Amino acid sequence: MSKSQHPIFDLLEQDPRFKLEAYQFVRDALSYAQEVLEMGGSGPEAAGEADEASCSTRPENHLTGQQLCEAIRQYAIDQFGYMAKAVLNSWGVRKTSDFGDIVYNLIDIGYMKKSKTDRREDFDNVYDFDEAFLAQFRITLPD
Repeated sequence: MSKSQHPIFDLLEQDPRFKLEAYQFVRDALSYAQEVLEMGGSGPEAAGEADEASCSTRPENHLTGQQLCEAIRQYAIDQFGYMAKAVLNSWGVRKTSDFGDIVYNLIDIGYMKKSKTDRREDFDNVYDFDEAFLAQFRITLPD
């Protein structure tokens, strides 16, 4: 299969702000949220009363934009520790609204789905990257 035949490569050409790793990381963070953090599964989506969820491959595991941002934060710290912000930045991700752009790009190519109540704005200003990724780390020197 050539690169141009795969939707993700077309997406990378259409929106070059984010690297492929950022898209994969967001998808992995969704799995982390559902499987490790046990997020999702509540609300009308879980009862089958809504369309498939934005941040899910299954409707019973719906996450809001804010929940996914928090899961991404926890997953990034788990994977990269103190370097989490630097790694995300190297992929073009500098604020939570970038996660929203990534998610909605993935929705556009059919790699994620959204519910009727999901909005792109749900990802805006969820947290500050410095506070979320750096504030908890303190370097201390021995006495």
